[in-house]
Amino acid sequence: MRAKAKAKARRRPRSGRWKWPAAATVTGVLAALAYAQWPACELPAGARADKVLVNKGERKLILLRDGMPFREYSVSLGGDPLGHKVQEGDNRTPEGLYRIDYRKADSVAYRALHVSYPDAEDIRRAKSRGVEPGGFIMIHGMMNGYGLIGRWHRLVDWTNGCIAVTNAEIDQLWTAVPDGTPIEIRP
Repeated sequence: MRAKAKAKARRRPRSGRWKWPAAATVTGVLAALAYAQWPACELPAGARADKVLVNKGERKLILLRDGMPFREYSVSLGGDPLGHKVQEGDNRTPEGLYRIDYRKADSVAYRALHVSYPDAEDIRRAKSRGVEPGGFIMIHGMMNGYGLIGRWHRLVDWTNGCIAVTNAEIDQLWTAVPDGTPIEIRP
């Protein structure tokens, strides 16, 4: 009888068994959400870009003023980002010189700046292949309803050829990039 009592006394109570792993999991989830939503660095008041540069290989969007960069953003691209966009549905982000020609507040994503793709050369190339060039290439925030993903969206190239940033970042671009601003998209 005494041996049973000693063995019972040595056993840990079951109720505390999962406290540490559960606490670590909750802390990890909260840290991940905090990282995803951490505010972007603020732009100086009145900051305006006179050019947007996208470097696809580095997954960077850079705002320039008088040839000097003043803000850089990490981006996600189309699901097949290598090479120039050839046709509609190829999930590629185009390469070349375009313009931000209009903005869309009621997009399927949180705000969007439209890139003037396709230009006359893109249309000619697509026609020579007997395909449609595609269009509706945007710089946009997260898809509506997915804003909590925040910075984590950068882990994969997930768009259909667009350039994606966080919602906080598209808010900055919305004010700093006027319609008509040239955009250069490099490989």
